[in-house]
Amino acid sequence: MNIIICGAGRVGFAIAKLLCEQNHSITVIDQSSEDIQKINGSLDVKAIVGKATYPSILEKANAADADMIIAVTKNDEINMLICQIAFSIYNIQKKIARIRSQDYLNPKFSKVYNKENLPIDVIISPELEIAKSLQRKLEAPGALDNVPFAENKIRLLEIFVNKTCPLTGIKLNELTKKFPKLEANILGVIRDEKFIILKKNDVMKENDKAYVIINSSQMQLTLSAFGHNEKISNKILIIGGGNIGFNLAKNIEQSFDSARVKIIEKDKNRSEFIAKELNNSIVINGNGLDEDVLAEANLDEIETVLALTNDDEDNLMVSVLVEKFSQDKRTMALINKPNYSLLQSSLKIDDLIDPRMNTVSSILKHVHKGTIETAYSILNGEYEVIEAEIINTSELINKELKNSNLPEEIRIGAILRGEDIIIPRSNFVFKKEDIVVFLAKRDHLSVVENMFRISSI
Repeated sequence: MNIIICGAGRVGFAIAKLLCEQNHSITVIDQSSEDIQKINGSLDVKAIVGKATYPSILEKANAADADMIIAVTKNDEINMLICQIAFSIYNIQKKIARIRSQDYLNPKFSKVYNKENLPIDVIISPELEIAKSLQRKLEAPGALDNVPFAENKIRLLEIFVNKTCPLTGIKLNELTKKFPKLEANILGVIRDEKFIILKKNDVMKENDKAYVIINSSQMQLTLSAFGHNEKISNKILIIGGGNIGFNLAKNIEQSFDSARVKIIEKDKNRSEFIAKELNNSIVINGNGLDEDVLAEANLDEIETVLALTNDDEDNLMVSVLVEKFSQDKRTMALINKPNYSLLQSSLKIDDLIDPRMNTVSSILKHVHKGTIETAYSILNGEYEVIEAEIINTSELINKELKNSNLPEEIRIGAILRGEDIIIPRSNFVFKKEDIVVFLAKRDHLSVVENMFRISSI
């Protein structure tokens, strides 16, 4: 596909890199000659210095031949205007915009986004996406990540294999015999910073990060099998009442009846605003780095602390301070600078959240064609877990899995057929309208689209 990316910051660069590696034709536009120079020196893309809101610049980017435009500049209004001009003048069919302002995202005003008004096909809100991601992590204590597929009936869990995991050293085919009722499929592991697709005679090792497709109803059973018996936190402290912290608290109020949330927010006006908007959460106006403020929040009783301010250093320091008070609390910190991830183990922080990759994953799932509904990136997009429907032109229909000629680096995880979740064996037969969740290496995405006979954007 011919794709134009407007904005060459960290998100724009990451999207350009991944899509370029998937053999799409990419053009990047940004006003910053420094950012464009960086992209020019690193990626095989066409890079243009200029304002993407100027029709002449879009013309220079061959907008008339573009299949998609992705607007990820730092300004919401510019992203909206880019989509408007791209549609009105060049009739670009798929338009994705990153929008941060909560006012623009208010469901009351959703009718603004249509062909007659603002022709934006997909709105990506990093703050809302991160809040949802954090909520899913809280739902699956013991998992590093928890991603829903197939109407939430299938989940992908990322699970750390620690020294107490009872599954280490056991061949995968023996695990099936040991847990016959467990509807789970271990797709592979990250080991020594490489992703390895595990076969039936392979084993998991200590310090692996395992990627497991499961029946959603068996989440706790699966985590227990991996030796993770952590309880869902009911007492949660959020440091930072910005859009992420606020939306997370709102989501928790709606979905966790037993949870009690406290928020520490430095800005007085913001504290008053979120206190009015939330129903059951307690809002404390103060600095999360102040030990007296943490004491006021009854830190001793808190089970999980999420540091979600706009300052990476503050988030790291809060997590260290919490560790000083108590070593049995789960800590999660929002980090924008990727180099800080190297500090995770030495600072004993349970989870670092990178908003860039959340945004990139959200955008990538809309790049795939046709019946591909959901995608989740692993190792910066080297592999993806994808959900797709088998349509009547697919060559997979009525074929057994063992005879489907799928490349080795495409691994079928689970199938939703009607209301049934199926973990497939070699004699499984594909049928029309099956919803398939599978792992694919980036190099094989064109094979995936061909196997599912996808034709439309």
